[in-house]
Amino acid sequence: MTDMVTARSLLDRLVAFRSVSRDSNLELIDWVAEWLEGQGITVTKVPDPAQPAKASLFAQVGPDVAGGVVLSGHTDVVPVEGQDWASDPWAVFERDGRLYGRGVCDMKGFDALALAAMAAAARRPLKRPLQIALSHDEELGCIGCIPMIEAMAGLPRASAVVVGEPTMMKAVTGHKGGLAFWVEVHGHEVHSSLMHTGVSAILEGAKILMWVNEMNAKGQAAAKASPFVPPWTTVHTGEIRGGTAHNITAGLCEFGVDFRVLPGEDPEDWRRAFLAKVAEVEAGMKAVHPNARIEVNERFALPGLAPEVDGVAEGLVRALTGDNGSQVVSYGTEAGQFQVRGWSAVVCGPGDIEQAHKADEWLALSQFEAGWAFMEDLIERLCA
Repeated sequence: MTDMVTARSLLDRLVAFRSVSRDSNLELIDWVAEWLEGQGITVTKVPDPAQPAKASLFAQVGPDVAGGVVLSGHTDVVPVEGQDWASDPWAVFERDGRLYGRGVCDMKGFDALALAAMAAAARRPLKRPLQIALSHDEELGCIGCIPMIEAMAGLPRASAVVVGEPTMMKAVTGHKGGLAFWVEVHGHEVHSSLMHTGVSAILEGAKILMWVNEMNAKGQAAAKASPFVPPWTTVHTGEIRGGTAHNITAGLCEFGVDFRVLPGEDPEDWRRAFLAKVAEVEAGMKAVHPNARIEVNERFALPGLAPEVDGVAEGLVRALTGDNGSQVVSYGTEAGQFQVRGWSAVVCGPGDIEQAHKADEWLALSQFEAGWAFMEDLIERLCA
């Protein structure tokens, strides 16, 4: 079996695991570990200290020296519920030069290529090591990789980390950071005809959401030239629920507030501004009823990826792909988590982010093939 065929077979197997972020990924991790060990590769599993049903893993082939390369991917995918798929999302279907299935683009396509590359590299006389890192909970804010990255400190330090999110095999050297909060507004229920004596959690929560709109409007008005699209820090709410009946002032309203922060801006400034607005609204609520309150739970804080001056990872990817363009993205990746912990990092992988998270998610077969060519050239470079 050729290495390209191996990669394609691995993609079929990986997609079959329903590793949605809300669920366990242990079945996938255990299978990958067994497969790598079957290639003679030693694997280190990293259990999530807070979630027994989740884990990451890393492995290395080649000499135990510094200066190697990490291939970084995540194993979790987004749900398929509510999406109208033309075929089974948990199987890979090839149609018209495209591979369809949940995660083929984001990012089990890269994972399959990286695993096949590890097996191929294990048979070669590497002078520098190739490492693989497969995480969990990337879709929940790039938080599952943190224990894994910290555990990787025991490996020889790689000179470059390639995070294989879909970039059409181009070098992405910067992305926004992120903050995410879940807000619970607890009001005081009364009959809506006497609403002045109660505290509507929905109406009070709306004051925070109006602030969200105001921040976006101010950001857009003050935006300066930037490679990021859009060129300002965005604030977003994509989920909200609350209330029990139309004639009762809502006792509870819950929603998320997410920030995508431009590099160069301090996320802590946004955190303080947001919490100050929450405190202001809560004070008004308590003036009506002392038990009214707002609880804020921080879900994640994701560091951005800053373009590096003479970055080793960027130089490696440009040498392998021939890409000389300048690309940054507004979504977050685990590259920021690696970079803030001292690694040189770049984002480069097969596929287009436009295809991620949708019904009938797909990866062009030509991109999968380009990804394998990248792996072959990388292995050659590590042998030189």
